[in-house]
Amino acid sequence: MSVHDLLFLQEQVSKLKEDGVFRKIPIIESANEAEVIIDGKKVINLCSNNYLGFANHPRLRKAAIEAIEKYGVGAGAVKTIVGNMDIHEQLEAELAKFKKEEAVMLFQSGFNCNAGVIQAITQAGDLIVSDELNHASIIDGTRLSKADRAVYKHCDMEDLRKVLLEKRESYNQVLIITDGVFSMDGDIAPLPQIVALAEEFDCLTYVDDAHGSGVLGQSGRGTVDHFHLHGRIDFTIGTLSKAFGVIGGYVACKQVAKDWLAHRARPLLFSTYLPPAVVGALLEAVKMLSESEKYTLACWNNARYFKDKMKSAGFDIGHSQTPITPVFVFDEAKTMAFSKALLSEGVFVSPIIFPTVAKGQGRVRVMVSAIHTKEQLDFAVDKFIKVGREMQII
Repeated sequence: MSVHDLLFLQEQVSKLKEDGVFRKIPIIESANEAEVIIDGKKVINLCSNNYLGFANHPRLRKAAIEAIEKYGVGAGAVKTIVGNMDIHEQLEAELAKFKKEEAVMLFQSGFNCNAGVIQAITQAGDLIVSDELNHASIIDGTRLSKADRAVYKHCDMEDLRKVLLEKRESYNQVLIITDGVFSMDGDIAPLPQIVALAEEFDCLTYVDDAHGSGVLGQSGRGTVDHFHLHGRIDFTIGTLSKAFGVIGGYVACKQVAKDWLAHRARPLLFSTYLPPAVVGALLEAVKMLSESEKYTLACWNNARYFKDKMKSAGFDIGHSQTPITPVFVFDEAKTMAFSKALLSEGVFVSPIIFPTVAKGQGRVRVMVSAIHTKEQLDFAVDKFIKVGREMQII
């Protein structure tokens, strides 16, 4: 046996297989739509973040092609050298207008945004206070910072107050970070109370609105708009890969913060910028959302329809306040088997297990979109009930 055989990884992968939690990444053979093709079979797609159906929308495809024809296929460099085109500047301006904020800085992804912004705006002598269920990218972004860190219990304002009472006076800047919408359970952060505490204790606020962008607020302006908190959140992060249907991330902030990020946000300094096709498509997505609320309303109508049917069938769907709908199985191996059985019945829904969620909290997470038909949702619910009864989940 050679060291190059990576025996330590072979043992760990074997353990995953023994525990029944080993997975093979699915391969989609079609565009990401309400129905997709997997292994040559058409199935209902219930695990995409394509909330509004923009990922294959003809208007976005056309805009992407036009951007390629004018600008080519790549930005050619990092933003701070020669990768920053006028089309990038246009998208930042349109997003700032859409979000009702002073400025927006684009990033290559939501993950890159958290990795770049948190470390750039905090330093030694500061404190980051984070919700215990914040996204992995927030956790990793916090680890990159030289600031100290503290964690408060999930959406527990008494615990947040306790942390601030104990620690605030010992630090220069204190940054409170929370997801706007928590991606595994679909609940919404109590932003008004968080902002009130932040202002009481002279803290900055940072909201990762990945799953609120395009879904909550007027025409999908997000969680900050949903709570009418414009001007009281210091940093709002959004992704452009979910409801917006493409790829990328952004931070909405003050112009002075954008100026600083251009000098210190490492993904902007050391990774090639977003390609023109992506930016062109995103400009069209912002335009479509600004024109009409029909996309967000359709997503919500379908989500409520699905939730009502699943709840009536006896499934535990938690306490989601958004289109994200967890269907709890709890046992991890059973969660994997449940997902596999649903796929064989024509319903594609991804299993969510440790380390994405805590052990014993396995679930399949359903993401209903604006482009699902009632017939597709009825078919999916029927299969959930069939498999759920066979596996004694309901």
